[in-house]
Amino acid sequence: MDTSRAPEACPGVASTKAGKESACAGCPNQGVCASGKSAGPDPDIAEIGRKLHTVKHILLILSGKGGVGKSTVSSNLARALAQNEQNSVGLLDIDICGPSIPTTMGLLDEQVHQSSSGWSPVYVADNLAVMSCGFLLASADDAVIWRGPKKNGLIKQFLRDVDWGQLDYLIIDTPPGTSDEHLSIVQYLKNHHSVRAVIVTTPQELALLDVRKQLDFCARVDLKMIGFVVNMSGFVCPKCEKESDIFSKKLHGVEQLSKEKQLPILGHIPLDPAIGKACDNGESCFDVAPNSISAKVLLEIANNIENSLKSANGVNGGAGDTVEAMEQ
Repeated sequence: MDTSRAPEACPGVASTKAGKESACAGCPNQGVCASGKSAGPDPDIAEIGRKLHTVKHILLILSGKGGVGKSTVSSNLARALAQNEQNSVGLLDIDICGPSIPTTMGLLDEQVHQSSSGWSPVYVADNLAVMSCGFLLASADDAVIWRGPKKNGLIKQFLRDVDWGQLDYLIIDTPPGTSDEHLSIVQYLKNHHSVRAVIVTTPQELALLDVRKQLDFCARVDLKMIGFVVNMSGFVCPKCEKESDIFSKKLHGVEQLSKEKQLPILGHIPLDPAIGKACDNGESCFDVAPNSISAKVLLEIANNIENSLKSANGVNGGAGDTVEAMEQ
């Protein structure tokens, strides 16, 4: 029984009210508790494995730090990979309390539709599909005020019930931190053959403090990492298009961390007004600013990721049973 994600008001497995209280709503353990039976392995993990067997590679966009641009990187990386028409790409937003993907992908008014094969993702292009908690909200201004178990239940439902079809890449945009959602996504994907993490940071030492925690998380749950994406690495002037340093130490800390962890830097994305405007308007920078520095860097990052996955030659990158050990 996974009790680490139980709400504070959980009546407990031994209680006659187990699984029947209002606090139990949305808890992944609700059915087991209500039945009075002790839980074995979560059967949904095997079901998720079967559901996602048509997905070649899963990329978790992680940081540990909020405000470093994970959603910007996730959405633009998905668009960059989809520039190759041979690639089929999915983008899943599991930032339950702050879903930004509907905005960055220009899908604010979209809703989830259900078919006989499950939830249907929203297609931005023929080879780019999107799913987000934001599609379930009546208004973009609505706050999601959920405890961990209910958020984890929705993440499980996204993985189990969304009909992605055949995908070359499924990119998962995650919230900041190393907590419930991150443990859940790693545990639910542990049977998949190719799960990798891309670590997003800015050059600031303050950001790197939390990034180091994210690296420790990945090591402890046996989640393989591809490398770093350095966001906001400089500022691109909208008039002269020259790039200027905005952090005094610039990339020194990131480069040291890259050498220390033996993880490559996949690319440096500058603060580019063209990218910010494109994301705010839900447009593709490859359509509105194809010659911008950032567009070229994003294509470079996508190419580096593809090459890294090819060189891995299908080695299992999923998370192992370490997750259960941590939860105990």
